[in-house]
Amino acid sequence: MLVVAASVVVAVGAVTGMINALDDERGVNTARPDATGATLLVPLPDTPSTSASPKASASATPTKTVAPSPTKTGKARPAAVSPRLYRHPESQVLDWVHDHPDDPRTEVIASRIADQPAAVWFADFTPSTITSRVRAVTSGAAAQGRVPVVVPYAIPDRDCGGASEGGASDFDAYDGWIDNFAAGLGSREVVVILEPDSIAQADCLSDAQRADRFEALARAGRVLKTADPKARVYYDAGHSDWNPAAQQAALLKQAGAANAASSDGIFSNVSNFHATSAEIAYDRQVLDALGGPAGLGAVIDTSRNGNGAPADGQWCDPAGRKIGRAPTLNTGEARIDGYLWVKLPGESDGCKGAAGTFTASYAYELAR
Repeated sequence: MLVVAASVVVAVGAVTGMINALDDERGVNTARPDATGATLLVPLPDTPSTSASPKASASATPTKTVAPSPTKTGKARPAAVSPRLYRHPESQVLDWVHDHPDDPRTEVIASRIADQPAAVWFADFTPSTITSRVRAVTSGAAAQGRVPVVVPYAIPDRDCGGASEGGASDFDAYDGWIDNFAAGLGSREVVVILEPDSIAQADCLSDAQRADRFEALARAGRVLKTADPKARVYYDAGHSDWNPAAQQAALLKQAGAANAASSDGIFSNVSNFHATSAEIAYDRQVLDALGGPAGLGAVIDTSRNGNGAPADGQWCDPAGRKIGRAPTLNTGEARIDGYLWVKLPGESDGCKGAAGTFTASYAYELAR
């Protein structure tokens, strides 16, 4: 289960802003390449470097375009991000950074979360405005020559009535919403994370409801790729500790994930914590069982998996977690197309703060 805000969530892809090249100063926050060509983030001290008292956690609704405030030293930090991925300039974390320049946590949150590109979520069912809102993201990315990551999240019976319930009222309404969503994609490359949890969590539905959902997902993939042939559409594979690979592949096939006309592959670990190595192994097993074109690949959410998953299976803002590998479309791993930040680090699952809201204390805990 995953939790998002009711409106568009700008995860550090809702957390993203413009990928400005920050100056060459190198400090403890600087990302360094690992053996695969991905980036790892160097751990930070357990406490802020200033003596000022932290302010209370705050969250803000995304409104205006803002940029992170300068650090207390007046020097900008280096951006440890993929040169190709887009950082959208509106998000709750950017609002918080802008509004709290003197908070001792701000430099860490700004440099290690707000400076990273991440997915932009479209979680509210608003057919009349969805085209323009998607276009605002894709056109912003196009202006910078970068690749946006977008998340359509409005499938009927979303989250099986859980904390992220909502979505379209029925599949006719959903089909129309997807048509409008696709109209905003433009003609450049874009990564689409199609309906997290919609396949792995489908066991809450009756056979007839599941068939309707999978038909709608297959149609959605076709519509998105027809509207923008450069769009890369990925389908829900859950994560490595959910359904067995063969079972998940069978469900994915019913939803159109093995068809090149609707799919570029699968995604896993969205809003979860499982180690990247476990997800790589699992995703390859799912892809092998799925079949389909040889070019199908996988993307992995690495936003909060730096310490792996908690042993007790806790999913709601578990303690001791850390941000993972920085977002990139160059993983150096066969069949793994990208490490992405789909869930915004610092946006609560509902335990450390209100569900879907940015919580500074949680963000700092993940980033330090």
